[in-house]
Amino acid sequence: MPYIAVIGAGSWGTTLASLLAKKGFDVIIWAREKEIAETINSQKENPLYLPNIKLPESLISTDDIFEAVKKARFIVNVVPTQYIRSVFNPLQNKLNNEIIIVSASKGIEKGSLKTPSMILEEITNKKVYVLSGPTFAIEVAQEKPTAVTISGTEKRERLLLQEIFSTPYFRVYEHDDPIGAEIGGAIKNVIAIASGICDALGFGNNARASLITRGLHEMMKLGKKMGAKEITFSGLSGIGDLLLTCTSSLSRNYTVGYRLGKGESIDEISRTMHSIAEGVETSLSAVQLSKKLDVEMPITNEIYQVIYEGKSPQKAASDLMNRTLKPEFY
Repeated sequence: MPYIAVIGAGSWGTTLASLLAKKGFDVIIWAREKEIAETINSQKENPLYLPNIKLPESLISTDDIFEAVKKARFIVNVVPTQYIRSVFNPLQNKLNNEIIIVSASKGIEKGSLKTPSMILEEITNKKVYVLSGPTFAIEVAQEKPTAVTISGTEKRERLLLQEIFSTPYFRVYEHDDPIGAEIGGAIKNVIAIASGICDALGFGNNARASLITRGLHEMMKLGKKMGAKEITFSGLSGIGDLLLTCTSSLSRNYTVGYRLGKGESIDEISRTMHSIAEGVETSLSAVQLSKKLDVEMPITNEIYQVIYEGKSPQKAASDLMNRTLKPEFY
């Protein structure tokens, strides 16, 4: 069976490693924290990031990145976007030619304005495939029905990865637009923060539906400017992921927005969250990218101002509603 290295032992990385190990693959998961690696090995649990889930006996963990990848045929990246470069840079020119890389991270890197697959391709000089879709880790870990998509340039390798990840409860589709999948996965987190603010302010269902729809429009405009296909945003990595993240308190980004809407500062919120809410950093990168590509993204811009410039959520909502009137489609 192929040897698979999962890089990143947060909730999603641990869930994917568990799923693959249950299928009988040889799986090793790299954890940044030595304590987490030791707990996974000794107790077959990750109580910090995936509590109350028993992991397969065959799953092993290490905090040594070179140990993790030395026998790997497949690498699954689940490192938060802003840390991918620091984790993978030591592996530059040290991966064998046959390795296939899959990225399950979502976001846009600050500074470079690159997506996870772009960062990984730059470092490893290999094609990278993207796994994305509406996924709360805990529900997948509990084997509740979930559908995702794997995207990349080579059909043969997409079909192989589709088979590797598919289970009776985890249905995997495939397509050829990784940039579209990644832009969907990145921008939905920013819109989810807006959705949480919307609910915290008591704006109601009409407002949230409108927000999600216009958020999809922003996501699509940016993606198309980067070469993505419009149809991708009607799929699992687009509207599917957007709907999930914008409508549930299980979403870290929705929770950040809700707490912002209730008057907490971003510093207070960040101090009390174990897991990273990617939309916070992505809002900054997305605004910079939208200016670079001349794409109007008013919701994203307002979230950036709330987080980084101290604008009140109420004022941001008011400014969105009172923008110059225009056609819906232009």
